[in-house]
Amino acid sequence: MKIKNAKGDIFGGITAGIVALPLALAFGVQSGLGASAGLYGAMVLGLFAAIFGGTSTQISGPTGPMTVVSATIVTLAISKYGDIDNALGLIILTFLLSGVFQILFGVLKIGKYIKFIPYPVLSGFMSGIGIIIIVLQLFPMMGLSSPSKIIDVFIKLPEAISNFNYLAIIVTIVTVGIIYLLPKVIKSIPSTLVALIVMTLITIFFELNIPIIGEMPTGLPALKVGSILDINITDIGLIIIPALSLAGLGTIDTLLTSVVADNITRTKHNSNKELIGQGIGNIAASLIGGIPGAGATMRTVVNVKSGGRTRLSGIIHALLLMAIVLGLGKYVSYIPLPVLAGILITVGISIIDTKGIKNILKIPRSDALILVTVFLLTVFIDLIQAVGIGMVLASIVFMRKASEMVENSTSLNKVDKYDREMPWNDEKNLSLQSDHVYIKRFDGPMFFGVASKMMERINKIPKDAKVIIFRMKKVPYIDQSGLYALEDVIKEMKKNGIIVVMTMVQSQPLYLFKKNHFIPEVIPEEHIFETIEACSDWLRKSNFKTDSSSA
Repeated sequence: MKIKNAKGDIFGGITAGIVALPLALAFGVQSGLGASAGLYGAMVLGLFAAIFGGTSTQISGPTGPMTVVSATIVTLAISKYGDIDNALGLIILTFLLSGVFQILFGVLKIGKYIKFIPYPVLSGFMSGIGIIIIVLQLFPMMGLSSPSKIIDVFIKLPEAISNFNYLAIIVTIVTVGIIYLLPKVIKSIPSTLVALIVMTLITIFFELNIPIIGEMPTGLPALKVGSILDINITDIGLIIIPALSLAGLGTIDTLLTSVVADNITRTKHNSNKELIGQGIGNIAASLIGGIPGAGATMRTVVNVKSGGRTRLSGIIHALLLMAIVLGLGKYVSYIPLPVLAGILITVGISIIDTKGIKNILKIPRSDALILVTVFLLTVFIDLIQAVGIGMVLASIVFMRKASEMVENSTSLNKVDKYDREMPWNDEKNLSLQSDHVYIKRFDGPMFFGVASKMMERINKIPKDAKVIIFRMKKVPYIDQSGLYALEDVIKEMKKNGIIVVMTMVQSQPLYLFKKNHFIPEVIPEEHIFETIEACSDWLRKSNFKTDSSSA
């Protein structure tokens, strides 16, 4: 491993570790295995994924979606074996097997197929996860133990309300307030960590009667391999699907974060290597009783923004957590559970796709149906079934739209690369392109598969570009995935000082653009042209020099 950016990586890793600490504790408690399981998972997965993974700036650890599935597995194992001690072997084997499946995904190069998951499926799924996390905090914020199932929470809520601890509610509310309000005053200190420390000290000083984490193990964790030997061999069949669910969810969670890291750092991750690294990390974490995790978006962004650029930052993050386990483990036991509930409430809110929900009446009805269906199935039925049914619905919609367009068109091609494009007929007599003006021609509908390619090409835009013309003449349809991908691409171009204009936008995309305020908020009305000639006139009036270069 070459150390090219030691100072930035050390600072990025330390900052990410500080942010990760309260989240790891909260996710550990949420899983049902205790705060220590969250810390162990964060430090071991974070270390091995950084060493063996394929995204240099990725910070890995327990995440909201993975913790929700882990908690379901813990509940299933306890219902089978009676208590946590007897069920531990089955739980560890499930977590271990999920890591094995992730390695297998990487070896089989499955990572590249994640990009075909449509936006409405991801939006409904992530929003459902966010709601699950929030609902499961209703009991802890009242100072009570929470049921493990969403339905049970609603059924037992009236009884809980009559027995709530008002001090616990106050502590939770103040925790949430600190997390949201502190960044408005100072952004250099992680508000989650401040909330954790301040509210713990207040609870101790005023001797508030609210539940706390309780006794934590000290020192390095011991191997739990022996627990696996205690399970019944016939029960192994019960954990195949849960392990696959964890592996699949971890794959999606991780690779989405990898794409975010790529967009910020202008790099390209290795999807399959990343999955192998995550699998190794989750296997190692399971062997010491840690909960599984994935690439964590917020921690990764914090790392990058703080200067992290190589895998050293992920290693530093893991070593910091290890030092905390060794040196401060005994103090963690005093942290109030309502404080962790407040932290998880903010995590749940951040996971909810407010953008997708806000625009639900503005997107195509088929996309809205998929989003709502996946959301409801995620919250009330099963996470993986939700994604599976969502993908089936999206495929049916895609086939219907594609068949309609084939009937109306003799040629439907994929978006071509910059260096393989030829001028369209109406451009041959025009002199539009120069060293600073480029044309991007689209040919065919912008569905979820094409959307991912658009995001990949941000890094291929010439650095000297000042104006890019998107030719939309042959784009008859755009879905929600395509709309949001196009929006992200254009916003990224704007950050680099590039002006984007469009020509000949067809009726369905134009309607979608206006209904979602893409026009004029992302592209001004005056940058939409009915013909390439009108765009050429605008360029000349804007004093852009023209010659024969092309993108």
